[in-house]
Amino acid sequence: MLKLGVPSKGRLMEKTFDWFGNRGVTLRKSGSDREYAGEVTGIDGIELVLLSAGEIPRELAAGNIHLGVTGSDLVREKLANWDSQVGELALMGFGGADLIIAVPQAWVDVDTLDDLDAAAAAFRAKHGFRMRIATKYHRLVREFLREQGVADYQLIDSQGATEGTVKNETAEAIADITSTGETLRANGLKILSDGLIHASQATLFRGRRKDWTDAQRKTLKALQKQLGI
Repeated sequence: MLKLGVPSKGRLMEKTFDWFGNRGVTLRKSGSDREYAGEVTGIDGIELVLLSAGEIPRELAAGNIHLGVTGSDLVREKLANWDSQVGELALMGFGGADLIIAVPQAWVDVDTLDDLDAAAAAFRAKHGFRMRIATKYHRLVREFLREQGVADYQLIDSQGATEGTVKNETAEAIADITSTGETLRANGLKILSDGLIHASQATLFRGRRKDWTDAQRKTLKALQKQLGI
């Protein structure tokens, strides 16, 4: 059997079910809403596994599931050299959100990453410690800022409402996911003009492990034909 991992709840699960259903493959939960098992009709040889979106990248890389639907941001954040561990089969056109760098609106002279780099150097000279950027996406943010030549900052972990960390004075800037920017504006923040780190969307991935059986490879080909990908 080919194991397909899908988000276990919320809009991402519903949109995933709709996406497959519109292509002739029906996914549904088995039993109560609290159960994390599911069933697939419309194609043979596929087992549905319901997981949190954050679990799916590592389960794919480990070979515990063969296919998985999750945000492209989560795969890039949770897997080092992600494209050597998983491959993109289809961009699904929903679940869109941008991972961005945002700073206080009051920083009128800071609009670009070069401005941020200069502000970070000035902040360290004045305060004696590095400017704090709150985020849940340490790998992606660190790689992006290194590529852009931004230094003199430190990343601090934020597992709650990242947008509130500047107002609460636990960070000077943030790197976070946003869809409309409304929450950022409500918290007195603005997105840097060149501060887009990654434009994320729901994506169907396949694992790259070499231990697939011939039957599993055949099922994948049949699924791709059914989905038109």
